[in-house]
Amino acid sequence: MGLLYVFPVSLEEKDFVEVKDQTITLKTYGLPYLFWGYATAAIMVILFMFMAVKAPVLKLIALGDETDAMLGLGLLVFIGILPVFILSLFFYEKRIVKTNNTISLEFRFFGLKVYSKKFTTAETNTFIINPYLSSPNRARIEGGDESTGFQNKGYFTLRLNTIDGKNVLIDRHSRKADLIKLAELLK
Repeated sequence: MGLLYVFPVSLEEKDFVEVKDQTITLKTYGLPYLFWGYATAAIMVILFMFMAVKAPVLKLIALGDETDAMLGLGLLVFIGILPVFILSLFFYEKRIVKTNNTISLEFRFFGLKVYSKKFTTAETNTFIINPYLSSPNRARIEGGDESTGFQNKGYFTLRLNTIDGKNVLIDRHSRKADLIKLAELLK
């Protein structure tokens, strides 16, 4: 999710960086406003879909046997869960909390912590930035100035080396410079 939910890279971004005593907390940015338009359109389609199937499904639940009732209820529950799922993507937040030599990764939906994991950093080579390119496309293979804009450049991953030898993915980004700044901020 690092390519959509980006971390701040400087201490000046007060809304997304919090420094208290020996603790630094980094919060991901929200999605751009354009995505809210997409969410509104998707939820409107789901609302129209619900209005179109409500009467037949409720009739099926009332008149059908147990299997039909379960299918109808399942459909209504699914249609009800879809808007919540879409909105949860907009209220998703990843946090990196660094205190001395421990780093915590927190994943939150609607402000509630869903998952958290703590890691103790290694003494040396704490952060590693690796390029990641799963498959180069034809424009990159052939090269040339006219195909530069069409090249698959991949992205970079920021990984944390822990004291017990694990290599943990912290973030990924299409710009290596931003990951270098993030690693410096966490040091």
